[in-house]
Amino acid sequence: MIGMAANIAFLVLAASLALCFYRLIAGPSLPDRVVAVDTITTVIIAMIAVYCIKESNAIFYDAILVLSILGFVGTVSMAKFLGKGGRIFGE
Repeated sequence: MIGMAANIAFLVLAASLALCFYRLIAGPSLPDRVVAVDTITTVIIAMIAVYCIKESNAIFYDAILVLSILGFVGTVSMAKFLGKGGRIFGE
């Protein structure tokens, strides 16, 4: 039963990943692309979590933690970059 639910979850996550890649390529503005990259990171984290649950294996939990931290730091830095009008340092 868990295997079938995991397969359905993989299909839904794969569809979500495809839509996010479309937004990344066709996004009309840079903030749209940043949100798409953040969402792609979240979907990949969810896929790894579903795989760990399906296989009853906790080996990739560290990868989930590292991807979460990198995704957060990347999103915050891009938000700071966009909020300052393209400048990271300076006034």
